[in-house]
Amino acid sequence: MKDKKLLSIAKEVIKIECISLKKLQSSIGKSFEQIIKTILNCKSGKVIISGVGKSGIIGKKWAATFSSTGTPSFFLDASNASHGDMGQITSNDIVILLSLSGESSELKNIIQYTSRNKNIKLIGITSKKDSLLYKNSNVKFLLPTVKEAGPGSYVPTSSTTVQIALGDAIAITCMQYKKFGKIDFKKFHPGGSLSIKLKTVEDLMLVGKKIPFVNEKLQMTAALKNIEKRKLGTLIVLNNKKFTTGILTDGDLKRVSNLSTNLNSLQIKEVMKKNPISVDKNILAVEALSIMNTKKITSLCVHQNNKKNKTIGFIHIHDILDANIN
Repeated sequence: MKDKKLLSIAKEVIKIECISLKKLQSSIGKSFEQIIKTILNCKSGKVIISGVGKSGIIGKKWAATFSSTGTPSFFLDASNASHGDMGQITSNDIVILLSLSGESSELKNIIQYTSRNKNIKLIGITSKKDSLLYKNSNVKFLLPTVKEAGPGSYVPTSSTTVQIALGDAIAITCMQYKKFGKIDFKKFHPGGSLSIKLKTVEDLMLVGKKIPFVNEKLQMTAALKNIEKRKLGTLIVLNNKKFTTGILTDGDLKRVSNLSTNLNSLQIKEVMKKNPISVDKNILAVEALSIMNTKKITSLCVHQNNKKNKTIGFIHIHDILDANIN
């Protein structure tokens, strides 16, 4: 088979799946709103997802995505549900069943179980309007009829792509409505490369006595000794009220030394750069690195709650790079 033929097959698969996603996009309406409202109103219960075959695999992905974005959820194996695991479903829970046909025999016991308990909400996701699942669901979503990629249109491809995309749409919509942000997301991902990307300035900054604070009335000769002792190349300058008034770097010291031979006659406040750049403790470390690169500086003051004149931390570019953030 020629290379061009291989590429054309791949492109055709993606083309067909893109068409399917556009159909799904057109299907997003009132039934989708009902799903979101049902999940958001679930205050004391759980979100349980189940499916069989490919839909079951996708259901596991839904549950994982939901849980990592602020909607606690777990996957229930449909076969095991009929052998004792049905007890995992209790009052006030939401059960989401995924089934293209809506007639999977393994799901029938779950459908009957939820139908007998009015306090359990059943959300049915299917492509068959006359199916058992659609007819017995409290909230129904009809998946669009799509063409499967490949010869004969029988291999689950476009239909599974549509299911995955719908789950992502539900998860992200709930996430944004709950104002579940990057800091919340980071708490659920403490390990791996994703955790590194989500590190905030607060995770890496120096605090307390490690911050190179000095008083603005300190003489420059003393400042020189202080900056050498700290080994950070920077001093954060405070006034008597402990408010940050400026910043002094070893570059400033070299500049002043070249201009004046009498450092004893100068105080830090006469040499420092006023209004130093300060960032909120909750911004991502990678954002702080970008600011440093743009401003061509090597350190930042850190504040919280918009109180830029009250420094609570200090972060150097080496702190970020040493954390493998770049």
